[in-house]
Amino acid sequence: MTPTPYPVTEIVAAQRPHRKDAARNYDALLVAARAAFAENGAEASLEDIARRAGVGIGTLYRNFPTRRHLFESVYAAEVDELVRVAEEVAPLEPWEALTTWLRRFAEYMVTKRAVREALDDDSATFLACRESMYAAGGPLFERAQAAGAARADMDFSDLLRLLAGVTGTTFNDDAQRDRVLAIALDGVRAAR
Repeated sequence: MTPTPYPVTEIVAAQRPHRKDAARNYDALLVAARAAFAENGAEASLEDIARRAGVGIGTLYRNFPTRRHLFESVYAAEVDELVRVAEEVAPLEPWEALTTWLRRFAEYMVTKRAVREALDDDSATFLACRESMYAAGGPLFERAQAAGAARADMDFSDLLRLLAGVTGTTFNDDAQRDRVLAIALDGVRAAR
């Protein structure tokens, strides 16, 4: 089976350096930025991100010349991970595949919320991310609907908006977020 070519995957691959040491630094910066944005929002210190990644600020700027470039790269990497998760869970039973992916989607929303204001809805990166997310997650939802596991009176866009609303608030801890998400998913499950 040939993997689906998602636009975001192509963007992420084009941005990532080819040299192993440079790629390691790039990946470390993305991980550090994701954590810093989740903790401190879009105003997270670039110096702190470089420190967390174990690199100098010059290395950060070589990889991400502007703060916006860093935001878009973190966002694209998160969506690319969602695409990979969708491919990994596709062989599971329809409801399990969908809910596993949606739990990862809820984690992604933390990063998206942190960088949302800095993203341009008309940028090529944002549009590629949106297209890729729908192409990866939509079929999981449709398969759950076809199996009678998910409600038939909603579409994938409704589902994403529901989860964006649920995850758009702050939680006391991950356990609370997981409980609230489980309640929302109970509303998505088809009546039996």
